[in-house]
Amino acid sequence: MDQANFEPMVSRRGNPSYLWRFGQRRRLDFIKPFIRGLDNLILDLGCGVGEYVRAIKFLGVECVGIDIERPRLLDAAARDKLVDSREFTPASYLLAASEALPFEKDIFDAVLMNEVIEHVQDDKETLREIHKILKPGGVCILFAPNKGYLFETHGIWWRNKYIFGNIPFVNWLPKPLRDKLVPHAKVYGHSEFESLAEGLAFDLIEHSYIFPGFDNIFARSKLVANLLRFVCYRLERTPLSRLALSHFMILKKKPQS
Repeated sequence: MDQANFEPMVSRRGNPSYLWRFGQRRRLDFIKPFIRGLDNLILDLGCGVGEYVRAIKFLGVECVGIDIERPRLLDAAARDKLVDSREFTPASYLLAASEALPFEKDIFDAVLMNEVIEHVQDDKETLREIHKILKPGGVCILFAPNKGYLFETHGIWWRNKYIFGNIPFVNWLPKPLRDKLVPHAKVYGHSEFESLAEGLAFDLIEHSYIFPGFDNIFARSKLVANLLRFVCYRLERTPLSRLALSHFMILKKKPQS
């Protein structure tokens, strides 16, 4: 893909996980308690190249992937075929938008959106669709950008050029200015994120925060990365967790909804 096409796509849709590293494993540990069960069916909504789909399947839980980018789904299917395991069967991948999911009601035990909801056209309609396809008692598992985090991780648009990277202080700017610099990805404050589920029959089971895996720093300095992990992961259990990279939210569909 040439640079002219790559930059707008990355800015619109974000960059999926292409590598399975410490940060991804740690997020999976957050997810595991809510997806355990051999009979469960999970949807990874915005699955990218399928890293979490494969990880969930290796836990013995069936998982389906959906994405709006066809090349990513083709890549996901190709990566499935490279898995060297007799116990692994390739996943099903579907092309669809989050606001119009191609499923009947009450199908899934859990729906995962890992750093995806900030990119969709309509985040509230997306949650309505998720609510529809979840079984009563099923859970929606969300990771999403936290407004309190020091860096904007989606890059910015400046003078009609996309600047990729972690840009400091952008999310702390007044909303009109921040959204002008980052029109391609939403960011959420604490109450704002919880308000997405208003009007839907969900119970809020958990709303906490998670710091990054610091994997890129680890590649340059294990000492620095381990120090950051030691400090930040302890901050997740304090009020300073509001400065973390991402929200972690669990919404449970009410049994009688």
